[in-house]
Amino acid sequence: MNKVIFSILSIIPFSLLAGTNATPGEAVVGLFVATDKQDWEAVNEVFADEVNLDYSSMNGNPAQVLSPTRIIDSWKGILPGFEFTHHQLGNMMVSGSGDQAHVFCYGTASHFLKDEQGDLWVVVGSYDFDLIRVEKESWKIKSMKFNFKFQDGNTALPQKAIEKLK
Repeated sequence: MNKVIFSILSIIPFSLLAGTNATPGEAVVGLFVATDKQDWEAVNEVFADEVNLDYSSMNGNPAQVLSPTRIIDSWKGILPGFEFTHHQLGNMMVSGSGDQAHVFCYGTASHFLKDEQGDLWVVVGSYDFDLIRVEKESWKIKSMKFNFKFQDGNTALPQKAIEKLK
């Protein structure tokens, strides 16, 4: 049995096991894994010094250029208020050349918090990311655009999560 497990692990690229941002796709996946773990230091590491953040299709607010600290502080004001968050990505397409890359992917974000009106709030859409290579095997996100499709479940949960943190 141990030989089988080792054999399976040996075919997984080392960079995935190490949690690096060796490819643009790994940087994007790493962002969401770190966000769900609330590993804010790892979230900070995947962002460039300034990030064009655009959630306008969901909330109507214009895109803004923000520091990673501002983004993380904003996320800290809501995400820890949920018992669990789970970001699932799919249909990832990576393009670009040299030190520039673009990543498109589908995204589903599930947010769980016990509530009599329903415990789950789900947001579905896609993302467009622009990344830059900052070292030989390290990519950073310089632009993140969410393309909202729909939401389902208890849409009052975000406010409840915010209030829980006060």
